[in-house]
Amino acid sequence: MSLQSESNFAVERDSLRRFIFEQLPVQGRHVHLDASWRAVLEHQDYPAAVRNLLGEACTASALLAATLKFDGMLTLQIRGGASVPLLVVQCTSGFNLRGLAHWRGDADQAAGLKSLVGDGQLAITIEQNQKVERYQGIVPLEGATLSACLESYFQRSEQLPTRLWLNADRDSAAGFLLQAMPDHENNADAWQHVTVLADTLKPAELGGLPAQALLHRLYHEDDVRLFGAAPVAFRCQCSRARIEATLRGLGAAEVRGIVSELGKVHVDCEFCGRGYDFDKVDVEGLFASAPMATTPAQLH
Repeated sequence: MSLQSESNFAVERDSLRRFIFEQLPVQGRHVHLDASWRAVLEHQDYPAAVRNLLGEACTASALLAATLKFDGMLTLQIRGGASVPLLVVQCTSGFNLRGLAHWRGDADQAAGLKSLVGDGQLAITIEQNQKVERYQGIVPLEGATLSACLESYFQRSEQLPTRLWLNADRDSAAGFLLQAMPDHENNADAWQHVTVLADTLKPAELGGLPAQALLHRLYHEDDVRLFGAAPVAFRCQCSRARIEATLRGLGAAEVRGIVSELGKVHVDCEFCGRGYDFDKVDVEGLFASAPMATTPAQLH
């Protein structure tokens, strides 16, 4: 990496960049979310602590989605027993993301991950397009931060040392990831070197510096190759067909009962706020065209 003044680096927005250390068995990624993050927030007025946790989860999901070696989607889900019972973020291999959180009234008084979620679980689900099979890893929420919980997940599931630094506020969210390569066992000093320097990152630097400036700040004495930026965007995968499948899962009797009482079924997507309406004719056609589902589904 050539040495330049940090002021010469262009600001990057809504982008993810990968980098490698030429002489060390370590790779990494940096992501910065701006308009995509504000689009996630557009339809919900989250308490600050919930908002910031959701922003950290969005950046983490993008960083982890960059590890996918196929077309698919990564889902990060937190289920807790305190102020935040559910948080879900999904990011595709093409870096289209969406996210939401459910919270209770006392969330604005919570401080830290433990206060927000209590005893809970972190689940990472990976799905490959056009395939039914999926991979899911689950770990308890034992760390003090989301970064620590994700590092524990990687230690248990991937056996590759991985560190994350995450930051979010009302306007933007950013994340930085370092991961040892498979031959890292023979160079433990390299891992200590890169992580000790990364631990000096301040939240303002993580959120305010583009990838090249951040790497220059940390590793100007190392040979680092920075790859081109991949755009990240908010994009919801909701569709009328997906809502129809959910309604079929509820069963004909329940859906017809809603229509009988209200005149129609109205469903709002929690991720993007888009509304879907189904009148009596729509519902009858829905159940005439497909067999009744035997497994109940949740309507979100």
